[in-house]
Amino acid sequence: MVGIITEIAKPTGRWKYLILWFIKSKDRRYSEIKAFLGDIPQCSHTKQLRELETDGLINRKIYPEVPPRVEYSLTTKGEEFIPIIDLMEEFGRKFGEQVD
Repeated sequence: MVGIITEIAKPTGRWKYLILWFIKSKDRRYSEIKAFLGDIPQCSHTKQLRELETDGLINRKIYPEVPPRVEYSLTTKGEEFIPIIDLMEEFGRKFGEQVD
């Protein structure tokens, strides 16, 4: 049970699950992630990405260009987390509109 509590507590934040889901299929640039999320404040966007990186779920690669190009990808740990996010998406599609 401790493992469940530890892992659930890590990706907290309103946008983190969506960010992980969005970069699951390919590496994404900062601007692509921001456009996908829509009207998210830049400070929140940056904070969420940094926390995902600190948690070991995503990699950040900076290319030596002008202006610098930054791409985000999943780590092995992040890839292992994707099936959980997929199950959450499936559950939401199945039961999201139901009100008891």
